[in-house]
Amino acid sequence: MNAGFSQKKQAYQLYKANGKKTKYKRMLKKAPTADVVLFGEFHNNPISHWLQLELIQDLHQNEIQLSLGAEMFEADNQSALNQYLAGELNFKNFKEKVRLWPNYATDYAPLVDFAKQHQIAFTASNIPRRFASKVYKEGGFRALDSLSTEEKNWMAPLPIPFNIELKSYQDMLAMMGDHATEDIVKAQAIKDASMAHFILANQEKDKLFVHFNGAYHSNYYEGIVWYLQTYQADVEIMTITTVEQEDISELEEIHKNIADFIICVPATMTKTY
Repeated sequence: MNAGFSQKKQAYQLYKANGKKTKYKRMLKKAPTADVVLFGEFHNNPISHWLQLELIQDLHQNEIQLSLGAEMFEADNQSALNQYLAGELNFKNFKEKVRLWPNYATDYAPLVDFAKQHQIAFTASNIPRRFASKVYKEGGFRALDSLSTEEKNWMAPLPIPFNIELKSYQDMLAMMGDHATEDIVKAQAIKDASMAHFILANQEKDKLFVHFNGAYHSNYYEGIVWYLQTYQADVEIMTITTVEQEDISELEEIHKNIADFIICVPATMTKTY
């Protein structure tokens, strides 16, 4: 038998920030000690999506009061989302009114439908994409000054704090090479700031706010985390992220200390799109 062949086909391994293996039940127990849980996903990773649903189901079963929110919904769609959750819109009309991601049916509908079933608030936390695009294409944050009062309600309040020295933003500049500009990082930052703003605006004292976002938005305790702490210094945050490795038996150094809990998934895992 080939020594490299493993008979144990493990779908994921959970690690703590320091790279030590841990168990799902520890993550489940830790979550309610925070005010906000940021669940960083790979958008096409089925393990991320499965564990998101499992986590909120188990927290609910443990009688933890929840509020939910997601990057995948933009703030100007909040009214239609609320109507759908309240049963005032059927899915056909909901789909027409809300800019749903292409993988909504497989990856996000289970979360929204769980919220609908159990009357849990669900926050559309992201800035409308067209406004983030303005930041990139029209000269940074000052491009937002011309927006109407109503439009400004769909994003973090101006002026936007900004620190381009954050590792995640520096990594973004490095990755983009010659195409990198400060304004493209600001377009990322306005998303992070808006998600943090709407999380805090909708957070209730006795409820755990679980937010779903791309891992990049909360890795290294930056992005949304930085803005949450900038806006409210005493907020307690727990972060979860997703990584992929060829071998998940040991967490690679590059993936240590990027979140409180790290879901390590085989690189060969099937994708949802």
